[in-house]
Amino acid sequence: MSQRAGVPEVKSAVRTVAVLELLAERGDRPARLRELADALGVPRSSMYALLQTLVECGWVRTDATGSLYGIGIRALLTGTGYLDSDVRVRAVRPYLDEASDALGETIHLARLDGSDVVYLATRESHEYLRTISRVGRRVPAHAGALGKALLAERPDHELPLPDEPLSATTDNTHTTRAALLADLVETRARGHSVDREETVVGIAGFGFALRYDTPAVDAISCSVPVSRLTDEHERHIVAVMREIRAKIERTLPSSRGEVMWR
Repeated sequence: MSQRAGVPEVKSAVRTVAVLELLAERGDRPARLRELADALGVPRSSMYALLQTLVECGWVRTDATGSLYGIGIRALLTGTGYLDSDVRVRAVRPYLDEASDALGETIHLARLDGSDVVYLATRESHEYLRTISRVGRRVPAHAGALGKALLAERPDHELPLPDEPLSATTDNTHTTRAALLADLVETRARGHSVDREETVVGIAGFGFALRYDTPAVDAISCSVPVSRLTDEHERHIVAVMREIRAKIERTLPSSRGEVMWR
């Protein structure tokens, strides 16, 4: 049994979290008992008992036959509580609206979590169909504008990257450390990251780290279809997003007196 700071790991709690995370990752693909038990290496009898408990508590839902399982509504309530309690998310939201109004494009706020970024807020464009990005969705940090903006704030030897080859979400995603590091050099030089169809085919993104932490853990970005991304529009996006970043960094409440989460 592993330990953290001398405290023994609680096996049942770890198993419960693993089930919830696995169901959340599957999205609209419900899982069967056998799939969950095999994926987590848990006896089916134990997995069944755990699932029934989670169903009763609302954390997991099941279909009319009781053979399919998906994430429950309690997960949504908990996620909403996280966003509502975060002073930085609340402070940034009006500036996402301002950027959306100025550009007419999709604007995101995300936070680095391990080797991924997690979307915390999105303002959708009315000009094109939604991208894959959603609040709560995880995307590999090396695969898009938000993540690359945050990785560029860190020394190369401290980058939170998985082993090579890096996972690809499109044919344009960097899948080697060398290619990613070369991109980060350019990102640091220009002051923002550029994603040209690395996360979603047909979509370009421009990411800007919010430097109210050192190193930055939050970033904002603008996504736009490449079909209408002219050089002039790109320059306009970059200018507006730089100003939005400056406003956020100037006006965000001081961290003094805040709870410093780890």
